[in-house]
Amino acid sequence: MAGLANLHAAAAGDTAAKAFVDAHVKKMRPLEVAGGVAWWNANVTGKDDDFKKKEDAQNAIDAALADPKTFSELKAINESNITDKLLRRQIDLLYLQYLEKQLDPALLKQITAKANAVEKGFNVYRAKVDGQEMTDSQVRRVLKESTNSTERQKVWEASKGVGASVEADLKELVKLRNEAATKLGFKNFHALMLFLNEQDGGELIALFDELDALTREPFLKGKAEIDAKLAAKCGVKVSDLRPWHYFDPFFQESPAVFDVSLDEPYKKADILQLCRDFYKGVGLPIDDVIARSDLYEKKGKSPHAFCTDIDREGDVRVLANIVPNEYWMGTMLHELGHSVYSSKNIPQTVPYVLRGEAHILTTEGVAMQFQKFSKSRAWLEKMGVTVDNPKAFDETAAKVLRNELLIFSRWCQVMLRFEKAMYENPNQDLNKLWWDSVEKYQGLTRPEGRNAPDYGSKIHICSAPVYYHNYMMGQLFASQVHHALSKDVYNADPKTVLYIGDPKVGEFMKKKVFEPGRTLSWKDLLKFATGEPLSAKAFAKDFQS
Repeated sequence: MAGLANLHAAAAGDTAAKAFVDAHVKKMRPLEVAGGVAWWNANVTGKDDDFKKKEDAQNAIDAALADPKTFSELKAINESNITDKLLRRQIDLLYLQYLEKQLDPALLKQITAKANAVEKGFNVYRAKVDGQEMTDSQVRRVLKESTNSTERQKVWEASKGVGASVEADLKELVKLRNEAATKLGFKNFHALMLFLNEQDGGELIALFDELDALTREPFLKGKAEIDAKLAAKCGVKVSDLRPWHYFDPFFQESPAVFDVSLDEPYKKADILQLCRDFYKGVGLPIDDVIARSDLYEKKGKSPHAFCTDIDREGDVRVLANIVPNEYWMGTMLHELGHSVYSSKNIPQTVPYVLRGEAHILTTEGVAMQFQKFSKSRAWLEKMGVTVDNPKAFDETAAKVLRNELLIFSRWCQVMLRFEKAMYENPNQDLNKLWWDSVEKYQGLTRPEGRNAPDYGSKIHICSAPVYYHNYMMGQLFASQVHHALSKDVYNADPKTVLYIGDPKVGEFMKKKVFEPGRTLSWKDLLKFATGEPLSAKAFAKDFQS
């Protein structure tokens, strides 16, 4: 009799789960599509009306997810016996999605409004030097090319000005996010976000402690070489180097201080066509994505880059601001890498709730896996781009790529440690916390007497909170998948594998990474794709090579 009762309970659990999922999709799908379109339009135009529509769309989504009666039903279903694995996975993910919104509607609206105000502040802000506005690309150009320390400092400080313009709203947003988290039973917003993203805080810190130990000495060795070249280029002592000497506003990329400019081959190259040809060659064409995208600079538009899947039915778009250099070649390979890991290549037979990337870190990993080719001379030449002085380019690119892996790893340490500490104690001196972290993990010297909210100038802290560690975990994922692909498809040294013109690459990525969608957790997907759990082993081989 007990066995029969269990069977009835299981059948009832499956039936209730399916009914809930069907009702959720019917209700939420149109709201999510409208939200995706509104978010896209606001970032493309920067107009007040479009940001208002974006806010309204998010409020509609939040209101639907916040309904306490619906959540009570979902909670009961989540605690029931569900035997169908796909239904079980959908209910698990929906529970996390609804849980985040179980707040007073007024508080949810406050958070959305404040986040919207901060994001708008970033989109409309332009660095101003001597009365002249500068685009993000112009800021980067000065920091890459100028040998005048005074000019570099002025431009760097101007780029940081956005922090002051959003500081008050950002501090209020942190407070509201923490209030929401504690009302849901979590210590703070950081802890809540890790839970919602199926990550364990203890495991995360242990992984980053391991990375810290693994990268510290090789990073400092590489940085010493960079510092000597930067000091010589700018005519200063190494001890006089400050953050504005490091080529990008956050020292998250490798300064191009070596013998050859990696930008040179791209000055006359068609970056968009290179992307078309590359992705088509590996069996992952992106012409439809490009046709829907917005790819060049204009006033009011977000100065950054992102990819978005509007409807989980193939309406995938990229926002970018392309200029002809290596940075934007890498960025476009990255964003289009996101685009191929989307509903373009996740089968429509995968249920709507599961028709997306397995996790933030897996889609970032795929994007990074493709991005690295922008620094490969062999890749460029096979793609038909002439590289002058190939030997010198190779030597420079090898150093830059190695340094980039190490530099980025250290930068991710700053972001993880800063955000964790900020949400644990938002009333502390956040600028001191920021520069303490920068000095410890990046080895930079903080500017004397500077007391500006520089932490607020990093957009992710505002609009993609508790996200950045996924970039580093994505880098580990990228290395691990590339090594597995190199072995399975080519049986070759990963350093020699370029993917060009080989549809087997697309077949591997579709079968092993894309097609499962969210039917697998990120941990299970990694084991499915590579046979191993996430580790730093493959990454270590990449930066040591």
